[in-house]
Amino acid sequence: MSREIVNTHQYQAWNGYEGQHWANNNDRYDAMVGGMNRALFGAADIRSADHVLDIGCGAGLTTRRAATLAPEGHAHGVDLSAPMLVRAREVAEEKLIANVSFEQGDAQVHPFPLASYDVVISRGGVWYFSDSVAAFTNIASALRAGGRLAIMTPSTEEPETGGFPDLLRIMREFVPDTPTLAVEEDTTGTDTLSTPEGVSNVLTAAGFVDVRSESAPVTQFLGRDAEEAATFMFEMGPIRHWFGDVDEEAEGAARAAVVRALEEHVDVRRGVRQPTPSLVTTARKPG
Repeated sequence: MSREIVNTHQYQAWNGYEGQHWANNNDRYDAMVGGMNRALFGAADIRSADHVLDIGCGAGLTTRRAATLAPEGHAHGVDLSAPMLVRAREVAEEKLIANVSFEQGDAQVHPFPLASYDVVISRGGVWYFSDSVAAFTNIASALRAGGRLAIMTPSTEEPETGGFPDLLRIMREFVPDTPTLAVEEDTTGTDTLSTPEGVSNVLTAAGFVDVRSESAPVTQFLGRDAEEAATFMFEMGPIRHWFGDVDEEAEGAARAAVVRALEEHVDVRRGVRQPTPSLVTTARKPG
């Protein structure tokens, strides 16, 4: 792995509780964010002989899928999280996928082999950069001339909720001093990738051309019922961070309030699904 880590906040999180929780519950997390897969791979247009680089690959589902779409090529996943990469390698071995590999590293400074990939993909992993322009400039160096980029990022666009409750607002009522959920307090970081204009500015500054962003509304699977959904949410790293200094009684009241809010939105066949506005963006390296 690259010995240099500049995104220290995320490195600590993804090699601590956050990363271990994802690794231990990778199937559940993949189900939660799986609504992004169709838009991502539709945009990526992976061909049979492509060499694909997956940024922020996590436990490796998107890398494995890329590998199956490129049976004559190869898919390589890079992530900060050692626990998640352990699970990624285990599943790839279990599924006998030979044309896939994984590596730990900080994509902002990782020494990628120059001009070695046809496609770069990311299902949300690029949202965690501390300096997006620097990171995408480094990632561009790994693409061949004319190589393609396809990424998914959260959107600040107001979702069509259909009356779905604002769960974070409900939780905030029980947290006197709410910590930020932003991964970095940095104008070069996450917020720059939450609008089409912001993504375009970042990728253009990093040397990409033909940048196109489209709204990609998806739904996140939270659980089979309200109780299961609330339990899982309160185990997630960011929510644990919120309630780190809150007494058990207040946290229990917050959890009960979330359960009550979700009970009206349980589909007996599909479980609890939250509308989540997202962006799918494509771009190309000149050449």
